[in-house]
Amino acid sequence: MGTDNDTSDEEIISFALFADCESVTFEEASNDENWIKTMDEEINAIEKNKTWELTELPADKKSIGVKWVYKTKYKPSGEIDRYKTRLMTKGYKQKPGIDYFEVFAHVARLDTIRMLISQSIQNNWKIHQIGLKSAFLNGTLEEEVYVEMHAGYVVRGKEDKVYRLKKAFYDLKKAPRALYKKIMHNSGRL
Repeated sequence: MGTDNDTSDEEIISFALFADCESVTFEEASNDENWIKTMDEEINAIEKNKTWELTELPADKKSIGVKWVYKTKYKPSGEIDRYKTRLMTKGYKQKPGIDYFEVFAHVARLDTIRMLISQSIQNNWKIHQIGLKSAFLNGTLEEEVYVEMHAGYVVRGKEDKVYRLKKAFYDLKKAPRALYKKIMHNSGRL
């Protein structure tokens, strides 16, 4: 992907992936108590879920970078509702056949969802929507994937280490499939 100006391909990919997020840098966020609180919550959720383990990077492996992504959620009135922070991998740097293999995961077609909503209305059924916080962190990875330590949360004295992911992570190519397999396994369908 060539460009006529000084914008790198990586910058263009990053912009496309995070276009609906705030243009807050880690340096800016690390000086704001609201963002610091959400980053701490994100790291606590990752560690509580045992998503990764600190280890040496094997000589034959490469690590994937990570990036903090920030989003301010607003109430209909325009007031700030909450701050949302995600630590995401730079999954666009993964190589097929090396960092991941099969990525397919079932996705409902929009017309199927519309049909179900229509049936619910006709039959006076209640519809509930749920949001799973940290959903992707529940899928188990089959491949070995290593990520760099995250800005602001580098473990002192272990700066040369990386995290080996034990579970799926945001923006990994494999994350949707890993979550799908976990759900199907737990439902007894796999």
